[in-house]
Parts: sequence; structure tokens; C-alpha cells
Amino acid sequence: MSATENEIEDSAAPLIEHLAELRTRLIRSVIALVIGIVVVFPFAEPILKFLVIPVEQVLREMGDIAPELQTTSPTEALFAYFRISMVFGFALAFPVIGYQLWRFVAPGLFKTEKNAFLPFLLASPIMFLLGASFAQFVITPMAMGFLLGFSDVATLASGALATVAEFIPSLADAVPSPEDGISIKFNGKVSETLDITLKLIMAFGLCFQLPVLLTLMGKAGLVSAEGLGSVRKYAMLGILVLAALVTPPDVVTQLILFSVVYGLYEISIFLVRMVEKKREADLRAQGLWFEEEDEEGDDPLMAEFDEDDVEDTKDTTK
Repeated sequence: MSATENEIEDSAAPLIEHLAELRTRLIRSVIALVIGIVVVFPFAEPILKFLVIPVEQVLREMGDIAPELQTTSPTEALFAYFRISMVFGFALAFPVIGYQLWRFVAPGLFKTEKNAFLPFLLASPIMFLLGASFAQFVITPMAMGFLLGFSDVATLASGALATVAEFIPSLADAVPSPEDGISIKFNGKVSETLDITLKLIMAFGLCFQLPVLLTLMGKAGLVSAEGLGSVRKYAMLGILVLAALVTPPDVVTQLILFSVVYGLYEISIFLVRMVEKKREADLRAQGLWFEEEDEEGDDPLMAEFDEDDVEDTKDTTK
């Protein structure tokens, strides 16, 4: 066997090992997700009732004494419960899934990189929970109040016209009677109402990941505070498009999502700047930071290591 073939086999063996480990981690993550879905499914109905509380409150304020949601197919309630089980089952299984992700990437990281990555892995579910809570208790009631208000417009208009007709008899013929047509009334479907609620929860939960993602990228040197600040106008445009896509056709909700996400963007710039200052302080302490910059304004130069030095450093820091 030639030397080239030996080199190919030596390089293929670690790849096969990594793929085998990846398969093992994915299988364990899927098993955890399935267990989470099975555990959550018996509680899907109470979770559904909790998610539609904003709708219930709005309907009661509109005068509906006994608000209800309906199903229009035999499978609608079942699929609604299954969707709830999928979302909350994933949330329940996330610690296991996150641990499997950590175990897969940790062997390839320096010790300092491990210490940097782990806090972000812990902060991610916390920020998602904050975003989901903000959506459920603040945004969803406002969105439902705005959207369901249109169901009562026809009734309010008829009542106002009838009141005016008492003082202006000539308008009496314009007041609609029960025989003139149908009235607009909200008969909510379980699937459609749940769809709006889950979209808002997922949208705000994921948007609250922005500081975690950008700070992690800043720590890895992929973005800088100056770079993020220079693209503010493009970020604002992207956030506006995102708000229009993931929220109901409600201008108030879209403006709130834009304000929240843009605020998180500014917080991210501040956090990235703090990361850069800390990295600069560490490099100064090690004597690896140089103030000189080239003519194009690149970042300050750092001391260069050859490949042997990098490998030795990695072995000692793991």
C-alpha cells in the first residue's frame, strides 16, 4: 500500500468516528424529543386553555359571557394537541438536546473556548423563555384585542345608527333589521387561534436570541461592535420585514416587535463591545496586543504562532 493511500485512510478514520458520534448524538436527541412529546401530550388540553386566555379575556370584554372555540373537523383538536406537544416537548427536551450538542463540539474546543461557549448555551433557553412570556402576557392580548375588535364593528355601527335615527327619523330606514342580512360574529377555530398564539410565542422567543447569537459571534471574532453599528439602517429594514412576516396584520404588534428587536440589537452591540474590551485586556496582559494598524484600518495585529505552537497550545489548554 502506498504512502498516499495510508494518508487517505488515516484522514478518513477520524471523519468516520465523528460521523458515528454525530449519529449517536442525533439519535439521543430524537429519543429525548419523543419522550418530551409523550410526557407533554396528556397536558396538552390545559396548555391550550392557558394559551388562549388572551382570546378569552378579549371576548369577555366584548360582552361574550361564555366564550368558546370550535373545531370544524374530527381531527382538528387532535392535531392542535399534537402541535402543542411538539413545541413544549422540544422545550422539555432542550436540556438533553443542548447537552448532546455540547458533548459533540466540546472535544474540538480550547479550554478558554469551552468556558466561553457554555454560558451562551445556558443563556439561550432563558432568553427564549423571556421572549415567549413577553409574547403571551403582553403582545398576544394586544393583538387579539385589535383583531377581534373588527368582529364587533358591524354591531357597533348598527347600534350607533339606531341611536342617531331616534333624533333624525329620516335615517330610520337606513337602520339594518335582522332580515336585511347577517351580522359579523367571531366563531373562533381552535387551529387558527392556536396558530396565531404559537407564531407570536416562537417569533418573540427566537428574536430574544439575538443578543446571545451576536455576542457569541463577537466572542468568536466574526462580528465587531463597529461593524454592527455601521449597518444599523440595514438592520432596521430587516427587522421591519421580519416584524411584517411573523406577526398578524396588526400595525401595533408589528411596531412593538420592531422596537423590542431593535432594542435587543443595540444591547447586542453593547455586549459585543464589552467582549472586545475584555479580549483586548487579556491580550495586553499577555503582551500580544499591538496598537499599530495598517493603512486600511484593520484590527490591531496580534503575535503570530506557527502551526506547531498552536497544536501545543491546544494540547495544554484542553
